Formats: sequence, structure tokens, C-alpha cells
Amino acid sequence: MNLITPEVLVILILDAIFAFLGTIAFVLSLKIVFKWDINSTSTIQYKMEKQSYLIATIIKYILYIKLPMFLYFIFVQDKLSVYIPGAMCAVGVVNSTSYGFYAMIAKIVNLYLFSSWLVLNKVDLEDEKMPYTKIKFAFYIVIYLFLMGEITLEVLEFFSLDPSRIVSCCGTVFSAASQSSVSALLSLPKSLIISVFYANFILILLTYKLKRTIFFTISNIFFIFTAIVSLIAFFGTYIYELPTHHCPFCMLQGDYHYIGYVLYTTLFIGTFSAIGAFVYQTTKKDCQKFKMVSIFFDIIYVLIVTAYPIVYYIKNGVWL
Repeated sequence: MNLITPEVLVILILDAIFAFLGTIAFVLSLKIVFKWDINSTSTIQYKMEKQSYLIATIIKYILYIKLPMFLYFIFVQDKLSVYIPGAMCAVGVVNSTSYGFYAMIAKIVNLYLFSSWLVLNKVDLEDEKMPYTKIKFAFYIVIYLFLMGEITLEVLEFFSLDPSRIVSCCGTVFSAASQSSVSALLSLPKSLIISVFYANFILILLTYKLKRTIFFTISNIFFIFTAIVSLIAFFGTYIYELPTHHCPFCMLQGDYHYIGYVLYTTLFIGTFSAIGAFVYQTTKKDCQKFKMVSIFFDIIYVLIVTAYPIVYYIKNGVWL
């Protein structure tokens, strides 16, 4: 029996819309990549210029819907956990099939890819000669393949869910005793994990101050991983106030004031804006606004996660 609930049905309908509109944009992108000539005054070139705006509108629509849909996808996974024996949150549902984890990764990658495309599109439209048109639509052709892969994985996951199959809860998956890559991370000294996290953040501040955009971007990309690892291994335990609870999904629940949504949103905006700054600089544009947005949200993220262990220590006089 498949778990096609109303919430899942909403996602599947939107996937069908994304696939349809994305395919239209893909076909038109192929045409532009092979036939675009900004110096031409032909009827074909005029039509392609109008079509380029249509494609941009389609891609913007997909991204603007995908951003909240990513959080909705996690919400649905969490809600489905009540139907899966052994699942306590979204982790159990994601791990109940061989497609869930890859669908989650694909969604995260696509958020960064689509957002990067919008930055490149913005740069292109700011120049009346539209010098990056071929590049941005060639980039979209690659993105389209990732989009279709994500949709395929998502559909396969939902149709593979089996409510009669017992799965491991998040306490087992994110445990130092489990036989997984997560257990290897949890076995690392907390002092090392925290040192790397704050060292990475200091590097972000230094590269921002020194105006080294490429290193600022690279340090932010590393920050995606150091932030998530430290959240699982250290900061999450203070959010839950339990030394053995390392789940990165339970913090999305109401019991913890939905703080996970705030953390993941600020982390995405901060790190993506750094990538956007790099894209802007490579086109010889002023990228300072992107870097300011990035550093602001990076700081907000660090302040929030740092506050949890400090507040816990003030209240209890001990560390976990």
C-alpha cells in the first residue's frame, strides 16, 4: 500500500507542473544555445529574444515555488512518520526507502543551482547586449537534468513507502553506536568539531574584511558542511537539551519552536549569497551587496546556535 496522502499529492502535482514547464524551458534553451546571435536582426533572433524572457519567467516561477516547497517536503516527511512503524520524525521516512536520502540531497543541490542561475540571469539582463545569454541557457540545460533527476527520485520515494515495514528512528540513525558515516562524525572530539566550525566562521569574516571574494565564497561553501556537522554533533544536543539526541530534523517540530526552519533558512541565504557574490564578480560587477547579505545571515546563524549552549550553561551550571 502506498502512502499517497493529500500532502503527498500536492507535491506530486507540483512535480508534474515543474516537469512540464521545465521541459518547455529546456527545449527553448536548446534552440537559443545553438542559434542565438545578438547582432542578428532576423525574425528568428527576435523570437528567441522574447522566448528568453519566457524561459527566465518559467525558471523564476520554479525556484520561487521550490524554496518554500523544500521546507514543505521536509514537513510532509515528518508528517508521514506517524504511518511508518519505528519512525519518530522525517529521518525514519527518508531512510525507509533507498531513494529518500538522494531525493533530499538533490533538492538541496537544485536550490543552489537554480539560485545561481537567477544571479547569472540578473547580470545578463543588466547589460543591453545580453552577453551571458548562451551561457545561462547552457547552464539551465544542466540544471534541467538535475531537476528531472530530483523529481524522479521524489516520485520513486513516495511510491516506495511501505507502512508495514519497520524502520530505524532518528535516535538509532544519528547515534555514535550506529554503523554509518554519521557515527564516524559523532565519534570525533567535540572540541575538534567546534574548533573547525568557529575557525571556518572566522575565515569568512577575514576574507570579507580583506575583500577576497573567491576565498569568501569557498569558505562559505565549506561552512555549509561544518555548520551541519556541528549542528548534528554538538549544537543540536543543546536545542534538545539531551546529550544523546543528534537528529537534524526533530528541531523542525513545534516542540522546539520550529527553530530548525530558522537555522536552515539563514544558513542557505548566507551561503548562497556568497556564491552569488562570486558569480557577480566573475562578470566584473560590484558584488558588495551579496557579500553583505551573506555575512549578515552567517552571523545570525552563528549567534543563534551559539546562544543555545550558553543559555543552557547559565540555566544549569554544566555543559552537556
